[in-house]
Amino acid sequence: MSQPDLSELFQKAQAVQQRLAEVQRELQQKSVEGSAGGGMVTAQVTGGMRVVSIAIEPALLESGDPQMIQDLTAAAVNSALTNAQRMMQDELKQASGNLGLPNFLTPPTGPL
Repeated sequence: MSQPDLSELFQKAQAVQQRLAEVQRELQQKSVEGSAGGGMVTAQVTGGMRVVSIAIEPALLESGDPQMIQDLTAAAVNSALTNAQRMMQDELKQASGNLGLPNFLTPPTGPL
């Protein structure tokens, strides 16, 4: 059995590191939304997990129910963050797949 070429492995590792850094930069520029209350509250977050905006329907504000507004806002932000995490996983999975790497981002299935 032949020994792996360490310089080739090092070059491949550098290429992987560069590509993943590039993907992370690209994700910072992308955004996703999440909503709650049938769209009464909508949150937009970036792939870097930063909240960009929160929109609340005027009818909800007029309801005068601060607890409902708080709950729906939290739910919309959590939904948007979940969508951002999913986007991140998909992008990183695609990037690592294109580099010929095993998929480390998918949890194992079956008994451990």
